[in-house]
Amino acid sequence: MSGWKEPVGPEKKAVYVRRRLIVLGTLLAVIVFVVLVIWKPGSSGGAASAPEVELPKEIVAADKTQNPQIKAGELPACAAGALNVTPLLDRDSYAAGELPLLSLRVENIGDEKCEAQLGTSGMTFTITSGSDEVWRSTDCQVNPDSRTVILEPKKPLETEAITWDRTRSSPESCEITRDQVDADGATYHLKVSAAGVQSSGTSSFLLY
Repeated sequence: MSGWKEPVGPEKKAVYVRRRLIVLGTLLAVIVFVVLVIWKPGSSGGAASAPEVELPKEIVAADKTQNPQIKAGELPACAAGALNVTPLLDRDSYAAGELPLLSLRVENIGDEKCEAQLGTSGMTFTITSGSDEVWRSTDCQVNPDSRTVILEPKKPLETEAITWDRTRSSPESCEITRDQVDADGATYHLKVSAAGVQSSGTSSFLLY
């Protein structure tokens, strides 16, 4: 080998030759070991890739597909023609001292999911008697909230009931004692609105 010097020193030449052979053998063993680690037997010659330590992307993708998490703000707003709003009462007549419970139902009658503003700031409950508007829920409303709700097609949602105290309201009557409305079998009508959509009809009831 042209890069090696002849052995020098007090040792015999045979000793230096044996040492060189040992060094060469060790070097060859290291080279073989490295080759076996880098090159997989039976492979096409490509280097072995490092092991994956993160969660495989295909598992993450499958999990997202099976558990979609759609959040408010990711869907289009419900068109007015896609919503049906209905007034609801807990009964159709009330004896003296009984207070009507008012609620409403909103249904997406379209074919796709959509979003609607269904907080109390966008809802109105109105009670009328003939042409007389007797009471409106927004006259003295406290802390109205805005809330975006995702509506599934053909899956109606109902609000929690609110209580009407059988009084006449106006924006000017919030800090005073209100007058009780007429009873003795008088007929009243509840109409509602939500997400900018008025109910198509009213629910009638009697007060005694």
